[in-house]
Amino acid sequence: MLSALARPVGAALRRGFSTSAQNNAKVAVLGASGGIGQPLSLLLKNSPLVSRLTLYDIAHTPGVAADLSHIETRATVKGYLGPEQLPECLKGCDVVVIPAGVPRKPGMTRDDLFNTNATIVATLTAACAQHCPEAMVCIIANPVNSTIPITAEVYKKHGVYNPNKIFGVTTLDIVRANAFVAELKGLDPARVSVPVIGGHAGKTIIPLISQCTPKVDFPQDQLATLIGRIQEAGTEVVKAKAGAGSATLSMAYAGARFVFSLVDAINGKEGVIECSFVESKETDCPYFSTPILLGKKGIEKNLGIGKITPFEEKMIAAAIPELKASIKKGEEFVKNMK
Repeated sequence: MLSALARPVGAALRRGFSTSAQNNAKVAVLGASGGIGQPLSLLLKNSPLVSRLTLYDIAHTPGVAADLSHIETRATVKGYLGPEQLPECLKGCDVVVIPAGVPRKPGMTRDDLFNTNATIVATLTAACAQHCPEAMVCIIANPVNSTIPITAEVYKKHGVYNPNKIFGVTTLDIVRANAFVAELKGLDPARVSVPVIGGHAGKTIIPLISQCTPKVDFPQDQLATLIGRIQEAGTEVVKAKAGAGSATLSMAYAGARFVFSLVDAINGKEGVIECSFVESKETDCPYFSTPILLGKKGIEKNLGIGKITPFEEKMIAAAIPELKASIKKGEEFVKNMK
């Protein structure tokens, strides 16, 4: 597993910009006018992997689409506004990315977003289940530890659930881990690859520094500080923006990286691996993030946790109760929906 993970980190994103790949992915961004949606749509428009980009939101999408459509790349761009136009936006899509929802403000946890974002994700994924049931669905909307179970339950209600096609995008945790390790060790960040497993909030974010490529070592106190920083990096951005939003630009980059990896795999590229929060039998949590081998039909193989240290084992044990509670909360939300 380690050798498969040992690849340049920005490779997927740079492949997204390469001119040699001429592919025809039809991608929809739901929540395209927001803080993540706009830069994410820009990165997708820049990619020769994407031939059609459809943008949906409840405000401003025609303007965002008009602006992006002037960029001299091959993807056609169309904006859709409001619930009545959502079905048209989704028709024929290969990949749907959902950054829609409200961002965190200082003092808020990802859980504080639950009620608003749970409703948004349930509504949007119900539309996906009806209008593009075969598409790969990438959920960015927080709290991911609950919004992925919500998506799964919505798809089950519509009778189209395929666990290999529903992904919680945790890529930002990996991107941050790579950047922070590179900074501490004076390495080229594009050459650093740290698997991050578990979930996508606080202590459920488990960076496996022992599996980092290239191999790195930290004294225990420095390791604890590094892991704490990776786990709380979202809060670091929320505080630095002082009420003006959360991590939008780095999240857009991470979301684009995941989409490009997925499209590469759909196109038949072999050995494409990304960590993602998915339905899982790797622990006694029904959903868990681990490195995933991506293929033409989504998840080809869950590569599991691999060899870890006793310290990392403890982190997993500490994360499981919180993960289980977040998952149950998501499942219960759909059960209780009118």
